[in-house]
Amino acid sequence: MIDARVKFRHLQTFVEVARQKSVVKAAELLHVTQPAVTKTIRELEEVLGVAVFEREGRGIKITRYGEVFLRHAGAALTALRQGLDSVSQERSGEGPPIRVGALPTVSTRIMPRAIALFLKEKTGARIKIVTGENAVLLEQLRIGDLDLVVGRLAAPDKMTGFSFEHLYSEQVVFAVRAGHPLISGRQSLFAHLSDYPVLMPTRASIIRPFVEHFLIANGIAGLPNQIETVSDSFGRAFVRSSDAIWIISAGVVATDIADGVLAALPVDTSETRGPVGLTMRTDAIPSLPLSILMQTLREVAGTAMAAEAKRTA
Repeated sequence: MIDARVKFRHLQTFVEVARQKSVVKAAELLHVTQPAVTKTIRELEEVLGVAVFEREGRGIKITRYGEVFLRHAGAALTALRQGLDSVSQERSGEGPPIRVGALPTVSTRIMPRAIALFLKEKTGARIKIVTGENAVLLEQLRIGDLDLVVGRLAAPDKMTGFSFEHLYSEQVVFAVRAGHPLISGRQSLFAHLSDYPVLMPTRASIIRPFVEHFLIANGIAGLPNQIETVSDSFGRAFVRSSDAIWIISAGVVATDIADGVLAALPVDTSETRGPVGLTMRTDAIPSLPLSILMQTLREVAGTAMAAEAKRTA
């Protein structure tokens, strides 16, 4: 029997505090007072008989017991949302919604064509596409706010409760505007890298460790003119209007390079290569529309990789 003392507000509050890692931020998003959030968490801990959060410096962190409960609480909220959506769809005649998190590397290269193919199937499903840092998207996937994340494979410690299907592999590139002084290759990239502004992936981004290891292996310990960003729109605009160097996943700028707007500096970055694919919760069963979307993603990825192999052959 489910303990009758556990209410929807307990699950909702717990999941939001876990996601925000802050009682204050959770209270703001839930439109309740901070004491109300604290009281709700304490009530939940009394029912469970364990602490789900603990203090860490000036903030809080989730406990091991909390991590275990989060997986189930997120699944419960997801099931409830799906039930409400199903009733709403039955009344409106709409198909079930599909909520996809897409990293920048696939947002411009794979997603547009996959969505175009998906729409031809006329499933009637509503689609919501969210972009952002990998850590944020995986957290939304874990608690049920997303059904699928398309992007690079996360580190092993971040993949608990998730499954991954490999689509293709890609590496980072050093992208610059057409006509950049370093394009000719006559100057050493690593000897002159500090002479230019460098756009780097943020520390929370999934490719940051690959980039840092690559730079260190090539004698670069730090960059004086470093700008951290995950905004592809800012990166694209800044690089096109300056001599900045953008260290970014190849998929983000593939179209720009093909169109001649940007260029990749002549440096071998193959050691930054990593798998890109589909990440889902292991306990999730995809709906028919989501299964169709996943199939279009597989088709587009396969076609793109075949075309790239032909160009480089």
